[in-house]
Amino acid sequence: MREKIEKLNAEFKHLDAKSSLEHFLKVYRGKIALSSSFGAEDQVLSDMILKIDSDARIFTLDTGRLPQQTYDVMDRTNLKYKTKIRAYFPESRDIEKLYYKQGANGFYDSLENRKECCYVRKIAPLKRALNGVEVWITGLRAEQSQTREEMQMLEWDESNGVIKLNPLILWKESDVWSYIRENGVPYNALHDEGYPSIGCEPCTRATDVGADIRSGRWWWENPEHKECGLHIKETN
Repeated sequence: MREKIEKLNAEFKHLDAKSSLEHFLKVYRGKIALSSSFGAEDQVLSDMILKIDSDARIFTLDTGRLPQQTYDVMDRTNLKYKTKIRAYFPESRDIEKLYYKQGANGFYDSLENRKECCYVRKIAPLKRALNGVEVWITGLRAEQSQTREEMQMLEWDESNGVIKLNPLILWKESDVWSYIRENGVPYNALHDEGYPSIGCEPCTRATDVGADIRSGRWWWENPEHKECGLHIKETN
C-alpha cells in the first residue's frame, strides 16, 4: 500500500486541490468522505466538494463539548448547500465511564487523561464514521503544526485502513481566507475572535496575533503532543 501511495503522490503532486477532489470523488464515489470540524479549512473543502458533487458525504464528530459557534456554522452550512452533514457522537456508556474515572475536566490533569478523552470523544466515533470508506478527506495543512510538516497530499492511515487525502496540505493560511472571502463560504465566528484553530470548547482558546496556529489547542501541553490522535503519521 505504501508503494501505491508513493505513486499516487508522484502522480497528483502537481494537481490543485479542486482537481484532486474531482478525481477522487469520481473514482471513489460512495466510498469517500470528508470529516469536518467546521474550521476554516474544512469549510473550504465542503464548498469545493459540494460544488463538484452535491451528494458527497460529509460528516462531523460531535464530542459533546463543542462551542455554540460551531453548531451555528454547522446550521448555516447545511442551509447554504442544502445538505445534511451527519454527526457521529461518542457512546454514552464510554462517556459515563470517562466521567466516573476522571471527572468532567480530568483531561487537564495529565497527557494520558487528555488522550483518553480524545479517544472516547473523537477516535472511537471516527472509526464508526469511516466504516465502508476507502478515502478520507481532511483539511490538514503542513504549516499548521510541527506534527504535520512532513505530511503529503496522500497518506496511508494504517489505524483506519484508509487512504487519507489532504488537498490543502500545501496551502497557506492566506490561501484559505482568500478562498473563503471570494466564495462567500460560511465560517466559524470564533475565527474573528482570535481562534485560528477550533476544537472542543474547554481545550481551545484564542491566541495572540502571529502566534503558532495550533498554540490555542491544548495550550498546557508541549507542542509535539498537540494532536488528538486522529492524524498521527505512521512511522516505520
